[in-house]
Formats: sequence, C-alpha cells, structure tokens
Amino acid sequence: MSIQLDFGAVLAQWPLLLQGIAWTAGLTAVSTVAGLGLGIAAAWARNEGPLPLRWTVGLYVELIRNTPFIIQLFFVFFGLPALGLQLSPAWASVLAMVVNLSAYATEIIRAGIRATPRGQIEAAQSLAMTPPQIFLHVVLPPALRRVWPALVSQVIIVMLGSSVCGQISTEELSYAANLIQSRNFRAFEAFILAAAIYLALSVGLRHLLNRLGARWLGGAHG
Repeated sequence: MSIQLDFGAVLAQWPLLLQGIAWTAGLTAVSTVAGLGLGIAAAWARNEGPLPLRWTVGLYVELIRNTPFIIQLFFVFFGLPALGLQLSPAWASVLAMVVNLSAYATEIIRAGIRATPRGQIEAAQSLAMTPPQIFLHVVLPPALRRVWPALVSQVIIVMLGSSVCGQISTEELSYAANLIQSRNFRAFEAFILAAAIYLALSVGLRHLLNRLGARWLGGAHG
C-alpha cells in the first residue's frame, strides 16, 4: 500500500499553526519564569525553612513528581471549580505547568545549593552578611550555574508536556494540528509537521536558555 503525502493541505492552514506555536511559546515563557522563581523559593524552604515548612514543601514535591502531568492539569481545570475557583483553559494550563515545573526545579536547585562549599558561607558570615544576602549573592548564583543544564532540560520537558493542554481546549500547537487534521483528514502529515515544529522549538529553546544562562550566570552551559 502506497502513501501519498500532501503537506500542502496542512501548510495551507498556516494561520492555525502560527497561532498554535504562539500559544505554546507563551505558555512556556510564563511557566518558565514563574516555575523557576517558585522553585528557587521552595528550594530555600527545603534547606533553610522551619521544619513544618520543609515537610509541606517536601510533600508538595513528592506529590507532583509522582503523578502524571495530565492528572494535575485535569485537577486544576475540572477540580478547582468545585472549590469555587473557575479558570479559563489558558490560565489552567499555565497554573498546571508552573506547579509541575516548580516541583522538579525545587529538587534540581536544591542539589546545587547543597553542593555549595561550607567555607564560602562561613566567609560570607564573617563579613556580617545577612542570611538573605548570603543566599542571594553567595549561594544561589553558583548553585544555578552548576544545575543550569538540568533546569534547561526540565523546561523543555514542560514545554513538550504542554501538548496535552489541548485536552482542555487550550489552543496550543497539538490542538492546532488536531484541528487541521479534523478538517482535511491529513492526520499523518499534520502530526509529522507538528513533531518537526516541536523539535525546532526544543532546539531553539535550549540554545536561547543556554545563552541567557551564560550571560546571567557567567559560565552556565549545556
């Protein structure tokens, strides 16, 4: 049986593809900034916070890292309304991606923090630096530099995971591909093209984050 590919029928729907790419990029950008910020705070809490806070953050990390992302997404979109919090598909997707990324980022950043030589911290204490100053200026930058490649990989995993957000009608790339194939019945071509775009997005995002890491952290690489 021969297969005749017709990518023209898919590319003719380029406005939908561009819209899907834009949604995927936007979801990834917002969740990366918020997820890494929350991960830094949670990593500090697990290392330096009071015992009840450490337990709470630890429970959150284990819960998120040991459940599927799609279940977390469905809980946010379908479960939170039962508690009186109604979110649009886009905001539900952002919240689920932030929660997921921050849990993984917490443990990655925490590993970098724990690798900080004790002598650096003692030297900062001898200079009368406050604990927040020590964390922000002495501990955190080299910790992020050590684990930046792992963080970049996790961000890319979350970006690729955004493909399930189409299940709640978020108009990201996989949603656009599915909509196109439902119109022209060119599923093979539509999803081959979507896979190629995801590959290009992943390579481009890794390159961008590595360059940003090298600029901001002075030596991060991947």
